[in-house]
Amino acid sequence: MDRQSVASSNIVSVGYDEGSETLEVEFAGGQVYQYYNVGAALYEQFKSASSKGQFLNAHIRNSYPYSRV
Repeated sequence: MDRQSVASSNIVSVGYDEGSETLEVEFAGGQVYQYYNVGAALYEQFKSASSKGQFLNAHIRNSYPYSRV
């Protein structure tokens, strides 16, 4: 999955596959996680959030299934 760099102190890049509704997040420590069943509208909100880390923690991290890649 192609990821794009984002302005964040903890998140390096994010990618999204609309067909499978999969969000991929690369963290500053090098870990990559995929979050499943994330709708496109939520992904757009995540991308435009002023704090990507806070948005991820509040709306995605404990609300969607995920795996470390």
